[in-house]
Amino acid sequence: METWPGNPQPLGAIYDGAGTNFALFSEVAQSALLCLFDDDGRETRIELPERTGYVWHGYLPRVGPGVHYGYRVHGPFDPARGHLCHPSKLLLDPYARAIDGRVRWHEAMFSHHLDEPARVCELDSAPYMPRCVVVNPYFDWDNDHPPRTPWHETVIYEVHVKGFTQLHPDVPLPLRGTYAGLAHPASIKYLRTLGVTAVELLPVHHFVHDKFLVQRGLRNYWGYNSIGYFAPHDEYANAPPRGGQVQDFRRMVKVLHQAGIEVILDVVYNHTAEGGARGPTLCFRGIDNRAYYRLAPDDPSRYVDYTGCGNSMNMRHPNVLQLIMDSLRYWVQEMHVDGFRFDLASALARELHEVDRLSAFFDLIQQDPVLQRVKLIAEPWDLGEGGYQVGNFPPGWSEWNGKYRDTVRDFWRGQDQTLAELAYRMTGSSDLYSSSGRRPHASVNFVTCHDGFTLRDLVSYNEKHNQANGEDNRDGESHNRSWNMGAEGDTDDPAVLAQRAQQQRNLLTTLFLSKGVPMLLAGDELGRSQGGNNNGYCQDNEVSWFNWLDADHELLTFTRQLIALRSDHPVLRRARWFEGRSIRGSDLRDIGWFRPDGSDMTDHDWRAATARGLGVFLNGDEIDSRDVHGYRVRDDSFYLLLNAHAESVSFVMPPGLAGERWLRVFDTTQRAFDAQPGPDMGREIAVAARSIALLRRS
Repeated sequence: METWPGNPQPLGAIYDGAGTNFALFSEVAQSALLCLFDDDGRETRIELPERTGYVWHGYLPRVGPGVHYGYRVHGPFDPARGHLCHPSKLLLDPYARAIDGRVRWHEAMFSHHLDEPARVCELDSAPYMPRCVVVNPYFDWDNDHPPRTPWHETVIYEVHVKGFTQLHPDVPLPLRGTYAGLAHPASIKYLRTLGVTAVELLPVHHFVHDKFLVQRGLRNYWGYNSIGYFAPHDEYANAPPRGGQVQDFRRMVKVLHQAGIEVILDVVYNHTAEGGARGPTLCFRGIDNRAYYRLAPDDPSRYVDYTGCGNSMNMRHPNVLQLIMDSLRYWVQEMHVDGFRFDLASALARELHEVDRLSAFFDLIQQDPVLQRVKLIAEPWDLGEGGYQVGNFPPGWSEWNGKYRDTVRDFWRGQDQTLAELAYRMTGSSDLYSSSGRRPHASVNFVTCHDGFTLRDLVSYNEKHNQANGEDNRDGESHNRSWNMGAEGDTDDPAVLAQRAQQQRNLLTTLFLSKGVPMLLAGDELGRSQGGNNNGYCQDNEVSWFNWLDADHELLTFTRQLIALRSDHPVLRRARWFEGRSIRGSDLRDIGWFRPDGSDMTDHDWRAATARGLGVFLNGDEIDSRDVHGYRVRDDSFYLLLNAHAESVSFVMPPGLAGERWLRVFDTTQRAFDAQPGPDMGREIAVAARSIALLRRS
């Protein structure tokens, strides 16, 4: 086959209309073979003719979109020194724009024999490997524009592409569980009427179903097992194979943008699907193991593991940094996504051992003109020593606020001495973020997420029930800060069911009336349950999929009303910090904190172990923000009453709020908003046990 020298950049397989340029980085390779596959799976091997620096490259005229390919790398195989090159292994292109097919688990997928780990396995892995695909880079975006929703107006919906529509009765069967299904008019209508402004998609980078799961008859449903950082996962495609998933993904983004909804990707750059030393050889390991992975300094045959998944990407290597930065820019520029949530982001900041907030990765992000414009969210922890870094990421980043989740759960399950902590969390966590110049949107607030109990299960189970995962219920978090209200799991007791429904409304109300960016776990608004499974990562079935026919429509209505209330009132989604002296002070200009008897909270009140009642005044005349035209923002004023006691509490209106009439917007004993006139000033307001009431000055 005719082969020209080609170019070393850009990396990957790039079609230009006449042919395709192939470029592969490997510092240790002695030669690199490009392997092309026809429709019958027959392989043609072509040695890349040129090497520039450490990039092997060549150009093939008349080779274009739809062609399947992979690589074989000749180089050192010396596990003791961290080298695992062997031409028997067909390897994926780290820059592949599309990947077709599944890994078929066979001994040939490994560099070593399974029963003799010290002996090299020379079995050909090609029959069991997926294929890379040359893709058509052209797409009619039709003047697509990113919504660019301001952070303080953002409401995130964490959703799984497949699970959202797999059982949706209004989505045609062929589209269910696909990118096209998420872009279907029924899906778009639902998202718009719910009121969310962004979908945060669980991983859509091409991923691998782990061998141990496949052997149990399970699958990696969540997708935190990436192997292709440029390739949309092909199982979510509706279009024909050979790269159709790329156009499907682009059409989905385009439709969501037309609806005013941003697309944020959950990305897993901290580790890959190749796992630890006993893992398969699929891509990076066989191309240049020492470059791509963190290896133990005293024994390069072992991997440094900050992720709990067997390996950690080598963020100290310039080509690994280039790979990640190229991937991020590709998804923004070529796929038009609006932001990223970085899984186990602390692992990306480890230069040597410690987490370094000024590491090379963050420096590159800070200076990049493309990535400066998009939303960046860190999961601010990993499994290594010192990995819990909530509040420590650089300016420009937002963070999943794990402290918010824990505090809100503890308050509503009646834990002692949580009131002061709750006040910090509900006002944007200034103690974590303000000192670095960040604003309240640095805190992505959540009560539940994909990892853990759903909202309904949080109020229905004291213990995890993960037997279906096949690990004897050992997997998943054991300390969930949950409360079953007196019965474990399903029950017919009407009192328990009523209290659970009210507790879900309490948690949702707290979430959407807190400063920061609310993130709703998809399905929580419908009362979705996983039967007490708090680690559904391998449950690609009815455990994880939305059951639309069993939806809690009352809870859905309540959630829609909450999101609409937040959207309608700037005082409930402030862009700036409150400016009072302290959450424990009095005479606050823009916020006030009051005891149930109407007096100002004192230091003693904040420290009281059993204090579970609080009044919060939000002053709509003192928002300290201006709109896009420079005019000062004003709004209604609200009085929020929280009662986590086991009995009803009478709240007295504070003297400082006297002389006004108030409207009771809702309370969480109600299944939906039903505005009622509030009390005259000075009169008491009864707030039921474990409930919230919201008053608006009329």
